[in-house]
Amino acid sequence: MANAVSGMAVHDDCKLKFLELKAKRTYRFIVFKIEEKQKQVVVEKVGEPTQSYEDFTASLPADECRYAVYDFDFVTEENCQKSRIFFIACYLFFAEVA
Repeated sequence: MANAVSGMAVHDDCKLKFLELKAKRTYRFIVFKIEEKQKQVVVEKVGEPTQSYEDFTASLPADECRYAVYDFDFVTEENCQKSRIFFIACYLFFAEVA
């Protein structure tokens, strides 16, 4: 288990799943969450390679913060197949209602 300066640990499975996504394209996305009681980041959900961006956004909770990586496939203007991995932080902002 890796440990950061912030005191929040990162479960080994987080790194392993990310390396599988990056090298083997085993997943379309990985959603991470912070386990407050254990003070660590853990893998909450992985998306199969056939799942879409809509599947990814539907897997995010509406009322909790999450972090994720998403493997985005696209075709360039030169008709070349490309892929980019994005890191996404999902935060909640609460507005005071008057």
